[in-house]
Amino acid sequence: MSKPHVAVQSTDPITRCGLEHALERSPQLLLTAVEEADVVVVALDTVDAAALETLQALKPGEDARFVVVASRGWYVDPTLAVECGVRAVLWREEANANALVRAVAMVAAGQAWLPPSVQGRLLDQVEHVQREVLRPRGLTSSGLTGREIDVLRMLSEGLDLAEIAQKMSYSERTIKKIISSVTTRLQLRNRVHAVTYAIRAGLI
Repeated sequence: MSKPHVAVQSTDPITRCGLEHALERSPQLLLTAVEEADVVVVALDTVDAAALETLQALKPGEDARFVVVASRGWYVDPTLAVECGVRAVLWREEANANALVRAVAMVAAGQAWLPPSVQGRLLDQVEHVQREVLRPRGLTSSGLTGREIDVLRMLSEGLDLAEIAQKMSYSERTIKKIISSVTTRLQLRNRVHAVTYAIRAGLI
């Protein structure tokens, strides 16, 4: 298994050198340029709207993720930070070498490292969106309704349209419309793509 490629970005040369030194000491990681990185460690004063713009400009690729080392407070909607690729946040006073390496390794493995205060705000925002936006429209956070998830689950189990229709007490035409609605709304190619989407989202 290849080592995660990690880069460091900071406007302060001393801070950048310190972070790079901490990462270079780890045999788990490979220090590289930002353009080639899987994870980018970014030192910021505060996490605010301007900081998110900086991250968007830095992001080397769609799959790249950020570990933010911040000196001061958090002033943005955490869901916007997540959308920008932020997966870990360390306050500067807590960002020793061990914590930094562990955070980078976790993010490279698809996990997250967020301070409790940020986690709390993120969960509050998720709850608000679910209650005020999604639930009134019969949707989940995945953009699918419960009925659509049921259909995709049964497709993944190998049932054909007639069997699904019988189980759900719908006509085959209705099942086809449900599948078509999912693929059109989420811009998926076909039924297989829709099932794959649901599996990757952890819905089935």
